[in-house]
Amino acid sequence: MQPRLESTAAAQNGPVAFGARVLRNLAAQDWIIAFYLLGLFIAVARGEGPGRTGAFTSLLGDSAMVAAGMIVTRGGIIKGAPAAIIYRASIFLALLLSYLQMREILPAVTTRSLDAEIYAFDLRWLHYEPSVAWDKYVSYGTTEWFAFFYFGYFFLLGMHIFPFMLFGGSGRLLHHFSLGIFIQFCTSHTLYMVVPGWGPYHHLTFEHALTGGTFWSLVLQTVHAGSAMKDIFPSLHTGAPVFITLFSFIHRAHKPFKYTWPIMAFCVTQIVIATMFLRWHYLIDIIAGASLSCVSAFGGLAIVKWEERRRAAVGATPVFGEAPLAALARRFGAG
Repeated sequence: MQPRLESTAAAQNGPVAFGARVLRNLAAQDWIIAFYLLGLFIAVARGEGPGRTGAFTSLLGDSAMVAAGMIVTRGGIIKGAPAAIIYRASIFLALLLSYLQMREILPAVTTRSLDAEIYAFDLRWLHYEPSVAWDKYVSYGTTEWFAFFYFGYFFLLGMHIFPFMLFGGSGRLLHHFSLGIFIQFCTSHTLYMVVPGWGPYHHLTFEHALTGGTFWSLVLQTVHAGSAMKDIFPSLHTGAPVFITLFSFIHRAHKPFKYTWPIMAFCVTQIVIATMFLRWHYLIDIIAGASLSCVSAFGGLAIVKWEERRRAAVGATPVFGEAPLAALARRFGAG
């Protein structure tokens, strides 16, 4: 009888049981980033451009980081505040790195550009191209105004992502925000490879040159330093801020969103206009980015509600665990 009991205990704690525990505890966003990285691998493997070895190396590093984070946290090897920190850092850092690596991934996947086709689509079906129609309004003042908001996109993201990652507990707010961000960014990054393009500034000619001051200079430096250059469809500069605005409106019963969503709405309209006024995007890029943000916000919330029920039914661990800084403060305070 004793050997049977030992055998049963070993099975419950063996590799198969561990693997089952990891799979049970995986969240929707974990599957999204896993398939996203797999898709990047396949795209690079089938690519027609140069630099595929470097792109593969970068993706291997991203994938190893995500896999290690999943195994030690979803498998319960590390728990508590350290697990919360490792999990949050691994998935969000991998997403950020994959975007920064698009500068080498996109050329490795394809050398083509669809600017002519995108522009023709706008003229035929939308009968309007903002960057061309607004050329007559270009001046030092208008360029600097929209450059201010365009550059503010990065602060807007940081003001939401970092507080959530550091102070957010494992509740619906953080779950919804995180899932929406992953849907928005992973889908956009993938579509960059399907519909590559430089943007109006590269493909079209204009009568008036964009000239500005400090903020226009910052925009140019940032774009040329970190942009993937052919990352226009859908417009992530539109999609991400619109998603955050929709998220803030959906959760306006909670602080600080009850106060910030109107401010967000105004700032985001300026950012969206800036993407076209500064000639980075075509009109269809904006429509695609805004449409995707609706999917991220409303579809993401539906997935979160479904996943809450599923995790409760199977006894899965919380998606994020407790807030890292609060847990660390409590631990050191108790010590």
